[in-house]
Amino acid sequence: MFQGKMKAVTCSYDDGVTQDIRFIALLDRYGLKATFNLNSRLLGLPGELVRNGVTVNHNKISPADCKAIYAGHEVAVHTLTHPNLTTLSTSDIVYQVEQDRLRLSELVGYEVVGMAYPCGGVNNDERVADIIKNHTGVQYARTITTTESFDQSTNLYRFNPTVYHIDMDDMFALAERFLSSQPTTPQVFYIWGHSYELDAWNLWGKMETFMQYIAGKEDVFYGTNREILLS
Repeated sequence: MFQGKMKAVTCSYDDGVTQDIRFIALLDRYGLKATFNLNSRLLGLPGELVRNGVTVNHNKISPADCKAIYAGHEVAVHTLTHPNLTTLSTSDIVYQVEQDRLRLSELVGYEVVGMAYPCGGVNNDERVADIIKNHTGVQYARTITTTESFDQSTNLYRFNPTVYHIDMDDMFALAERFLSSQPTTPQVFYIWGHSYELDAWNLWGKMETFMQYIAGKEDVFYGTNREILLS
């Protein structure tokens, strides 16, 4: 249970981009919580990406600003430089994950214990998960494999989210199902994405509508990944 409640909502957002600032303002307005997965060696770098045929900023948060910007939420590992860990040796996996964890812990002033796997496609496997579990201080790691389920994964080192936020119709339908449910076992509605995608797909308005809809329910706990997965 989550502080006496059977249902919990959490978000997980990757890359540590400046759009996180606007996203956090919305989260705070509606009393929601998220975990933000950062590449510590890339912090402060400018950039841009093309998504959905739109060029969007991919500027990274300054390392000096991380503690203040993400206050009230959770910072977690996304590796130092965003490689696909399945292509790396054991020593390189440990270096990418553990050094990112230690750097981020120093920046935010608390021990970072969470993680999201970087890169799209097949970005994790049992080998990588076992290395992270046995050779780093990470205690959970999120995949990008959505389940459209609220059941918690049995393997915290390959934790699958419920929905990718770009799939807005699915996300709203799942929210309706989640809020109307009366589970007898703990259930988690776990949303993941990148805040810059809200620029590329022009989804800020729909995201705020979703937050209004999902927030403020007496039978739901709203927490970070750490608060929910490690409770």
